[in-house]
Amino acid sequence: GLTEEEIASVVTFYRAFSFSPRGRHRVMVCTGTACHVRGARGIVDEFQRILGVDPGGTTPDGACSLETVNCLGACALGPIVVADGATHGRMKAGDAGTLVAKLLSGGGDPD
Repeated sequence: GLTEEEIASVVTFYRAFSFSPRGRHRVMVCTGTACHVRGARGIVDEFQRILGVDPGGTTPDGACSLETVNCLGACALGPIVVADGATHGRMKAGDAGTLVAKLLSGGGDPD
C-alpha cells in the first residue's frame, strides 16, 4: 500500500539499501571530522584510483563497491576503513592497494 515515492524515500535515507547491486566486496571509508583531519580524503582518492570508481560506484566486474560514510563511531582509530565488515584503523593511502589485493584474492583481513 505504499507509493513509489514513499519507498524511494526510505531506500535513499538508509545506507543499508541500494537501488543498484553492490559489489561482492564493500569498502567504506569514513569521512567524518576526525578521519577527515587525519587524511581520509587521500585514502578515498587512492581507492578511487585503484578501483577506477567514484564513491557510490561499483567496479564494472562487480568485484568492489566504494562508499564514503559520515562516521563509523571509532574516531580514536581514524582514519578508518571498513572492508567486508572488518575495521581497519589508522589507515594510510598507501594501505589501500594492499587491502584491495587481499579482498580480491580472498585472503580476508590483511592485518
